[in-house]
Amino acid sequence: MQFEKETLQYLGNLYQNNNRDWFADQKETYQKVQQNAKDVFAAIHQELQKHDEIEKSKMMRIYRDVRFSKDKTPYKTHFANSFSRLGTTLRGGYFLKISPGASFLAGGFWEPSKEDLFRIRKEIELDASEIKAILKDPSYLKHFGGTFESFSELKTAPRGFDKEHPEVALLRKKGFIASRRFTDAEVMSLNFVEEVNTSFKALRPFFNLFSDILSTNLNGEPIV
Repeated sequence: MQFEKETLQYLGNLYQNNNRDWFADQKETYQKVQQNAKDVFAAIHQELQKHDEIEKSKMMRIYRDVRFSKDKTPYKTHFANSFSRLGTTLRGGYFLKISPGASFLAGGFWEPSKEDLFRIRKEIELDASEIKAILKDPSYLKHFGGTFESFSELKTAPRGFDKEHPEVALLRKKGFIASRRFTDAEVMSLNFVEEVNTSFKALRPFFNLFSDILSTNLNGEPIV
């Protein structure tokens, strides 16, 4: 199972012709490439289920919500899918986006709740050694470069935390994400599903540690 060349070509053409008339004229092609994306996402879901417990696989709608956006183009120019883990003790989620020249996968904690973010920060404040060990793990380094990304960061330490804390760079983060980018050639390769699955496997130590943090208090006692 693989992404077809026609799928990326369609998304590129949609970017150039993001209007309802063109979309309607290309409806048959859209249905074909959408099915191709669904099939690949389903194959990845099947592989994930072999080593993790996935509660839900959801392919994102191509229609944009333009009600509160200055950009009124009606369609997304990518295909994307999220894979949600099962249960309160299996935290973290997987994500894959396919877009010509800008495809990537990601996993982690994009916008953790206020309570979850505070708990993670308290863990970092107390002892960040296990979290930092994840970043140095050979598999994590290979797939994700040994860093955590974040959608945004504070300019200084969060309120109530020491501005001079040695791990202030981690404390400033508002999310904890790992991501890996793919070229178009990689996306269309026969082993793409395997590559995505291998990268998702490399997230497990990260997910396991954060799941443990978010399901215990600072004394290591279960809270869920």
